[in-house]
Amino acid sequence: MANVVKKHSIASELAQKMVEAAVAKAREFGIRENVAILDDGGNLKAFSRMDGAPILSIEIAQNKAYTALFGVSTQDFFDFIQGDPSLLAGIPTLARVAAYGGGFPIKVDGEIVGAIGVSGAHAVQNDVDCARAALALVLEEFQIPVQGRENHVGASPNNPRRVQ
Repeated sequence: MANVVKKHSIASELAQKMVEAAVAKAREFGIRENVAILDDGGNLKAFSRMDGAPILSIEIAQNKAYTALFGVSTQDFFDFIQGDPSLLAGIPTLARVAAYGGGFPIKVDGEIVGAIGVSGAHAVQNDVDCARAALALVLEEFQIPVQGRENHVGASPNNPRRVQ
């Protein structure tokens, strides 16, 4: 089919497992989080608001995930825009953009298949750690070697499965 693009998107089952992994990490820390998984088009795929998690953080978690669809973590995104006063002043005013830690793209073989956003803890580092716990689940699912885990989630050459 000409003029049609084939793409991959995170499966509902994996998205839900990721939410559960982030919530489990939050429980370990004794904190309450909102966890959002978006598909590659920015649509909500899975979500959890832990009992007692801040209501305002519901939207923030989703915005962190949406921002991560740019292809970088929200912290890296902030680091990028902070050096340019016009970007720093303008980009955070855009709807659905969150330029602080807790959002990460979910990539398979370099293709963005979704994103995770976590919000609600008093310290952004807790949001980051909970999101990374969920990303670790994806790394295990696709058997990513430790060396390839730094910047993305994806299938290894020996395991070409994709998130569908």
